[in-house]
Formats: sequence, C-alpha cells, structure tokens
Amino acid sequence: MADVYTTRRMDEAEEKDHLMQLVGFMNGREMFGVDILMVQEIIRGAPITAVPNTPAFVEGVTNLRGNIIPVIDLRKRLNLPTDRQGSGKNWVLILDIAGRVTGFIVDAVTEVLKIERNAIEPPPDIVVAGLESQYVQGVCDIGERLLILLDFNRILLVEEIKRLKEVSTGGSRLSGSAR
Repeated sequence: MADVYTTRRMDEAEEKDHLMQLVGFMNGREMFGVDILMVQEIIRGAPITAVPNTPAFVEGVTNLRGNIIPVIDLRKRLNLPTDRQGSGKNWVLILDIAGRVTGFIVDAVTEVLKIERNAIEPPPDIVVAGLESQYVQGVCDIGERLLILLDFNRILLVEEIKRLKEVSTGGSRLSGSAR
C-alpha cells in the first residue's frame, strides 16, 4: 500500500515539474498569461485614484485592505491600442513582483491554464529585439490561439520601479512636490 502512495506522490511531483500553471487574461483580442504563483488576487471594479506626475502607464493607486498599491494599465505599458472592450468595470491582477505588490489592469481574466513547460517556445528574435525590458517570456499554442507568456519581473525598468515606490509610499513625497 505504501508503494502505491509513494508512486502517486512521485507522479504528482513529476507532473508539477512538467506543467506550469498560468492565469490567462485578455487585453483586446490578445491572450496573455502570468505564472499563477505571482498572482495574489484578482479584483473586479477596484476604485483607482489618479496620482499627478506619474508615468503615462500608471493609472493611479488603490487601497487594498489598508495597503496603498500602484495600479498600472497593462495596455499602455505594452503599447497596445487603448480602446477598452467590455462593461467598464476593470479587472485588476494583484501581483507580487519581487516582493513589490502591484496591480495591473486587464480587460478580462479567462481561466487557470495548465501548460506543459516544453510547449512554451521562446519568442521570435524580431519580437524581443526592440523591447527594452525583454518581458515576453514565451509563446505557446493553446488550441486555436496563441498565448503570450509575460515575465512581470521584467515589465518595469529599474527607474520605473523607483518611481512606483514613491507613488505608493506617497503622501509626504507627493505633497512635498506640490509646494
């Protein structure tokens, strides 16, 4: 009996090594994915407060259970067309990026996907050649469409992360600059 249990646990561990779980989401007609381990939560219709003098892709900040976190419009950050589809209520993916909690506005969250790691192909060289931060981690075929796997650790450049820290730690720096 113990041998069956041990074999099953080894099979599950091997499956985890071969499979990657992603949260799928849409921006326009494009489907993207992020490693599920980075996702803290998903919020619908979060109130966002605009903050002056922030980069164009920063929508503002939101209060998440007493924590003020920056919220980024992923369409703007990825230079995608900004004409939003849907009901007007935004979806915000709350991600932990190297210990920094940040929200990303997306059009829709689709589902949790299990993808075989060997099915993820590196992005074509021409796609990443012009990207400053190399944030496209890979591409994979999921049925009739392609999923673009994003590396959120590289979505923001170092100097942008510093500016976001100023936004979320905020009141004193922001009010001090308005004098």
